Amino acid sequence: CEDCGKSLIGECKLHGPLIRAKDRVIPSRARLTLPHYLTLRVLELRAGNQQILGVFAKKVIQKRTQFGPYVGQLSTKLTRYDESRLVLQVLKDGGKYFLDTPNEDCGNWMMFVRLARNQEEQTLVAYQHCGEVYFTTVKPTTFLYLLFLFSESSGEEVGSVRRISPLRRMANLFLFSLQKDPVDPWICSSCRSTFATFALLESHQCIHKDRV
Repeated sequence: CEDCGKSLIGECKLHGPLIRAKDRVIPSRARLTLPHYLTLRVLELRAGNQQILGVFAKKVIQKRTQFGPYVGQLSTKLTRYDESRLVLQVLKDGGKYFLDTPNEDCGNWMMFVRLARNQEEQTLVAYQHCGEVYFTTVKPTTFLYLLFLFSESSGEEVGSVRRISPLRRMANLFLFSLQKDPVDPWICSSCRSTFATFALLESHQCIHKDRV
């Protein structure tokens, strides 16, 4: 104890315990790679506080915008399958491999993108190019949940190991997630003003450095 000068096992009975300072929490690699105009939202909270996340657009993303490549681990055998994770099967050097992200520190933000149920809600197409998996927007995306389907032309090159999405049993949650206002404020990328809803952000007149 620095106050009474005694060496003690445990806390000092006279001066009490030490004040403990906690380290700063460092985001995972996957979360750090998330582009600034995208955001993660909790779609489902499971036992043990396990969060099922989805990716949403915070501003307009033009059609034919390419994301990638998908970062993960290649393996010939899938030892554990978790329906909350995105697992793909790809062709590489003439063989089939599983492209998996067992945890957030061995992948990028694309691991949070979910499989669409149909073309109406699809915003991304997934395909393989030069041995890598990419996502490209198929429509202008604004205030939308990013959901993908596979390219028909690359059906033999990239496909889902199991075309079962945990969100298929949460149809109402899809609509709720699209309609509800985000918890985090919407921020203008030019003047940095914040807004409670995307509609307010979209309608505001941005003035930045004397330019409208």
